[in-house]
Amino acid sequence: MAATFSSKDEQFMREALDLARRGFGFTSPNPCVGAVLVKGGRIIGRGFHRKAGRPHAEIEALRDAARRGHSTQKATIYVTLEPCSTYGRTPPCTEAIKAAGIRRVVVAATDPNPKHAGRGIRLLKRAGMEVSVGLLKNDAARINEAFNHWIVQRTPFVTVKSALTLDGRIATASGISKWITGAAARRHAMNQLRRGADAIVVGINTILADNPGLTYRGPGAARKHWRRIVLDSSARTPIDAAIVTDTFASQTIIVVTPEAPAARVEKLRQKVCVIEAPSQADRIDLRWLLNQLGGEEITSLLVEGGGEVNAAFLAVGLVQRVAFYYAPVILGGRHSRSAVAGENPESLAMAKQLTHVEHLQLGRDWLVTGLITNGTSA
Repeated sequence: MAATFSSKDEQFMREALDLARRGFGFTSPNPCVGAVLVKGGRIIGRGFHRKAGRPHAEIEALRDAARRGHSTQKATIYVTLEPCSTYGRTPPCTEAIKAAGIRRVVVAATDPNPKHAGRGIRLLKRAGMEVSVGLLKNDAARINEAFNHWIVQRTPFVTVKSALTLDGRIATASGISKWITGAAARRHAMNQLRRGADAIVVGINTILADNPGLTYRGPGAARKHWRRIVLDSSARTPIDAAIVTDTFASQTIIVVTPEAPAARVEKLRQKVCVIEAPSQADRIDLRWLLNQLGGEEITSLLVEGGGEVNAAFLAVGLVQRVAFYYAPVILGGRHSRSAVAGENPESLAMAKQLTHVEHLQLGRDWLVTGLITNGTSA
């Protein structure tokens, strides 16, 4: 029988979801979670998970209530994700909830890990608490779409991002691309996409053409740790490139193939991390790479490459979401560069289909984002 919820339940869960979003981009490889403690119809404690290794949202809410002098006996806790029931970096939250004398637990989403899903809920019910599950579960799942993918597949959730004209061009034939979109779109890409990514991926041609920094400079930048990954089969990254020489060089990974010249590889290795990936038809094996990155607890990957890199990820079904920023501009030109290049499809049946499509106006530009339906997991 499905649980029933009141308008007050929804109000308090939305508060918990807002708290969860405050941890967005900083909790990896943990999920974003928010919690609200309610007693007598009013909030007595709030908390959210700030960073892996730090207290979970439930603990933060309990401590907040204690600081404010409130008793948690017979209170209700609203939490956006099923409370953990096992020891990890921190003790299980189920034990803390039981010790606090909580009467009712309202959960948005169950734990996506098949090994743990429902376990925390069962433990709390056995302790005599009223447990209701599923309130605003879709909202909770969206906040943690990258974590939910990674915890099951053990590969990063891949988003392909591009800034393009209405006719699908990302640069002129000579490679000029700054700036197709306006300041509002660029700000959104920084504060949302880059903030939420554990790693940013580009191809060597982007490095050679633009010498980008690939940094995150938005809110909370000092707290965020991210990786910059360059797909560079032949180790052509210049030794004086920004990603090799700046203060974040320790966060740079150059991916080469066994065919890359050893001397160039060694020079780069003295400055940054270089990994050798298997190759297929002289290209980096992206499926192998995603498995390696997932093993390093990289849960989300933002692809900011050119048309060939975008096509390489899309062609083999490794993309979960696309985020295209469209400017109200028509560039034209048969040699202008396309957002997705690669091989020519033989029919429309080969086109990638999107679901859960959303649109957002950003100044003069539009962001269109959606999930790839015919991609496969790595």
